[in-house]
Amino acid sequence: MEKISVFLDDYRKAPDGYVLVETIDECLELLQNFDIEHLSLDHDLLNKTRNGFMLVQEMVKEKLFANRITIHSANSVGGKAMYNCLKQAQRNLTMPPAIIVSLRPLPLKFFPSKVLQHYIDIR
Repeated sequence: MEKISVFLDDYRKAPDGYVLVETIDECLELLQNFDIEHLSLDHDLLNKTRNGFMLVQEMVKEKLFANRITIHSANSVGGKAMYNCLKQAQRNLTMPPAIIVSLRPLPLKFFPSKVLQHYIDIR
């Protein structure tokens, strides 16, 4: 199975080398059909009723994970809820504890080079 890195966001551009998806349905399709090295997730999407938190709940339910998962949402409440959901899945052993889960909010318009280094280091 081909390894890819995925960036879920409907506002920001994806870092080089990442597949950009804008909906949770697109993201779920990739999780089902590819080996995902790094999955970077936003909370707030254009569809206000289908957000990043709903995605991580579905990921846990269906046991669809990446080797690394980063929550990059600037929405602090939504991002923390996503992070906590994934960490709880690890504590419950629903999600393998070897998966690295990070909470690293990204600004909406400007990516400082130090922030982008996180994405370059894990490719």
